[in-house]
Amino acid sequence: MPQDTDSTGASRRPAFDPIAAGWQELPERGFPVHVGTFYVKQAEAGWRYGFVAEPRHANVGGVVHGGMLMTFMDDMLGVTVWQAVERQPVSTIQLNSRFVSPARPGDFVECVPELQRVTRSVVFIRGELFVGGRLVMSADGVWKVLGK
Repeated sequence: MPQDTDSTGASRRPAFDPIAAGWQELPERGFPVHVGTFYVKQAEAGWRYGFVAEPRHANVGGVVHGGMLMTFMDDMLGVTVWQAVERQPVSTIQLNSRFVSPARPGDFVECVPELQRVTRSVVFIRGELFVGGRLVMSADGVWKVLGK
């Protein structure tokens, strides 16, 4: 059976084009500039976020580094929380993650966030990362609404 990556971890599959698939680029500011580009798309069940995994995102084993997946998850859950509290400043208090399966360079990794509970001063949220229909990572976290 042929592999879908070469010896460098680069995909042999045609590159996914998020723009052609109806995704929009998120504005790049702060730390995500170093690891993005991230994309956004409104779906029936709410906003979805994604990124195209590149060879620079891979670890020595040729799969997307867990730190990249956690960075993406933290940023996208944070954006979701920020929107839920009317764009007030927020900060991650806690983020628990579970790695389920690998993502590889060339994959389009999609974040599906789900608000659990929004209070005046903290927000509880969970999220899942998928490649196609395959679960890559799940996480849950708590965000502080700053100044509350």
